[in-house]
This record gives sequence, C-alpha cells and structure tokens, in this order.
Amino acid sequence: MVIVAAMAGASLYFYNYAFVPSRKTFLSNKTEPAVAQAQNWLHRINKQTWRETAAGSNLQLVADWVPATQATAKTIVVAHGYMNTKEDMARQIEFFHEAGFNVLAPDDRGHGQSQGNYIGYGYADRLDYLKWINRVIRRVGPNSQIGFYGVSMGGATVMYLSGEKLPKQVVAIVEDCGYTSIMDELAAQGRELFSLPRYPLIPAVALTASVGRYNVFAASTIAALNHNSRPIFFIHGAKDTFVPTSMVHREYAADHSEKKLWIVPKAGHAQSLKMQPQRYQARVVGWFNAHWR
Repeated sequence: MVIVAAMAGASLYFYNYAFVPSRKTFLSNKTEPAVAQAQNWLHRINKQTWRETAAGSNLQLVADWVPATQATAKTIVVAHGYMNTKEDMARQIEFFHEAGFNVLAPDDRGHGQSQGNYIGYGYADRLDYLKWINRVIRRVGPNSQIGFYGVSMGGATVMYLSGEKLPKQVVAIVEDCGYTSIMDELAAQGRELFSLPRYPLIPAVALTASVGRYNVFAASTIAALNHNSRPIFFIHGAKDTFVPTSMVHREYAADHSEKKLWIVPKAGHAQSLKMQPQRYQARVVGWFNAHWR
C-alpha cells in the first residue's frame, strides 16, 4: 500500500508539473534581445485579434492575424512552444511578414490569452488548428495557400496536424524540434530533470492526464506522419537534450511525403534560429516559396 500511495503521489505531482499551466522552473523566463525587438515590432504592426471556440469544448481561444502589407493568398499558421505564447513567435512572424505572407498566430489551450486549465501538447490543439485553418480560408478565400510552421510543442502540433484530413489549401509544413509523442517527451523530461525511469511512472502520469481530457497514449507524431501527404521540412538542433535529437530521425523515417532534414550543428533546444538566423530564415521561407502553387 505504501508503494501504491507513493506512486499515486508521484504521478499526481508529475502530472501537475507537466500538464497544468503555470510558471515552470525548468524554463527560462528571460526574453532574448532579438525576440524582444521583434515583440516591439509586433506590438506596433497592424494586426487583428481573432477569437475561436476550441474543438469539442466551449473554451475561448485567441489568435493574432497579421495581414501582409500587400494582399496575398499566402498564409503561414505558426504554432508556439510549451508554456510560450503567440508573442514568443514574434521573430518568425516578422520574417514571414517581411517575406510577403499573411500570418496567423494562435495561443494554444491554457496558454497566453486562450482559456484552458491543462496543456494539450499539440495533440488536443490540432483540432483547434483545423478550425483556425478554415477561418483563414473564409477570410482569404478558396484560393488560399496555407503553410504550417511550429517550434518545439508547436513542431509536434503541426506534425499531428499532418495526419488529419486537411483542406486542399494546405501546401507545406515546417517543423522545428517537435517530439515523437507525449509519452516519449514525458519520459525524456523525467529522465533529464528528475533522473526518473519511464516505467511505471510515465504511463501512470499519462493515465491521469487522459481522464476526462484527451488520450495521451494515442498522441504520436510518428503515427500522424505515416498519413502525411504534404511536403515537410524537419529542423532539429544537434545538441538538443530537451527534445532529444534522435527523435527527429524517427520522424523523418516515418514520413513518406516529399521531405527534407536539417540538423543544425551545436544548436540546443529551439535554438536553431538563434544559432543561424540568416540561413534559418532563408531555408524556412525558401521551403514555402518552393511549394506555393
């Protein structure tokens, strides 16, 4: 009984640590100067606030719509990372805007201005993004061309999306350092932060998270990528330990569409843009430009 009680207590603690929105001690709360500069730009730029109801829920979600300076049918939907917000994507929003694209930047459930008391890790959020995509099509028109871009949890989000039945307007995807599954990422963080074994704790945490929320056990980007038909560009830092670099090789192998892989030397988690800003921007924008119809 003591062991069972200890396991229950540990799984509840780790569930709150991983799934309940709050300040996380293992995440830096410092804003890099380049991001702060881009955020100042984002505050000044012409944009609109969009609102949407979460899929299968009455949660209210919020997104920034940043229209291109000159009217275009090309739109990038950007997905932010774990405990980040749309404003943390300011550098990417700015360079996509400079490239002449519209940009839609949502806050995921439980993040930023959006409602929610648990973190969806991109899997619960993927169905919300389908609603955002349809919103873009209604706004821009049936001739819309849409690209997905995500970093970290956002990278997983766009990979989860790739396995859904997508509108024909979706043309290409870029994912940066997304994980293979929620279970794998929980195990990686349990090992990295607490030196915990995967079994039996992680399945117990996943079971706790799944009750009345969403099926954590089914949340596999590998399974989603098996169904992907859109061109996808995988990016990952060579020194990533938060989402181990080994994960991207499994993701790349699982995908059967047109694809490209870039392992960025010496880059840690979500640091590829910081390490090689000019090359990163050129390659990401170039991927979308190569696939617009």
